[in-house]
Amino acid sequence: MEGTHAVPDLLKKISAGIWTADGSVVTLYGFPFSTRMTVVRLEKGDLWVHSPIRISDRLLEEIYALGRVKHLIAPNKLHYLFMPEWMQAFPEACSYSSPGLERKRPDLAFAQALGPQPESPWAKEIKQTVFGGSAVMEEVIFFHCASRTLILTDLVENIRAESLNRRQRWFARIGGVLFPDGKTPLDWRLTFLLGKRKARTSLQTMLGWKPENVIISHGECVFGGGSEFLARSFSWVGRVTVDAPVRCP
Repeated sequence: MEGTHAVPDLLKKISAGIWTADGSVVTLYGFPFSTRMTVVRLEKGDLWVHSPIRISDRLLEEIYALGRVKHLIAPNKLHYLFMPEWMQAFPEACSYSSPGLERKRPDLAFAQALGPQPESPWAKEIKQTVFGGSAVMEEVIFFHCASRTLILTDLVENIRAESLNRRQRWFARIGGVLFPDGKTPLDWRLTFLLGKRKARTSLQTMLGWKPENVIISHGECVFGGGSEFLARSFSWVGRVTVDAPVRCP
């Protein structure tokens, strides 16, 4: 019919078995932040949902078409805003918190807190580590082996200047998070003053995975050249040497 257009899918396929979906913008201290979740379909067909966005009927329809939601991931102490509605929609799913979030939000009844080693349901397909060294927050980092995709939330922001007003662009420039040279925001970097050694160890693990792609919650993702982007973004932690890439199972 004239003037009718197909509604684009919310889930965007990155590679075989991995998708992202962009959600609504949330505001923190007057600064707009986009939201983005990642969905991985594990080899048995179960869905692993990272940093879930606000639920909608359209999104649920696409999710149901992929498989069963079995794992809900809150990767740091800020990225849990929409976890309650996903936990309600999928009560059979296992919900995981980042270190410390289970104490911050005991009302959410997480099944367990994540650590540096992957949980058994996804250990053969997704690697993980906890980025250490900060005095205030630890983020759990994931690497999807098949697509060579690193999955981050707040550790790197890569925001286009045109999406911000003049005042916001000034703060983003000072914070070092403007595209294409995004990095860890300045306020979070300052919390690593006594923990740079732990941060370097975490970066060494991430670089050892040799990621090709980097999914970022706030701003532009990186497709191709992920390891090079990662090294530039984390140059603030100091020099890191990776002897050989870590093999995935």
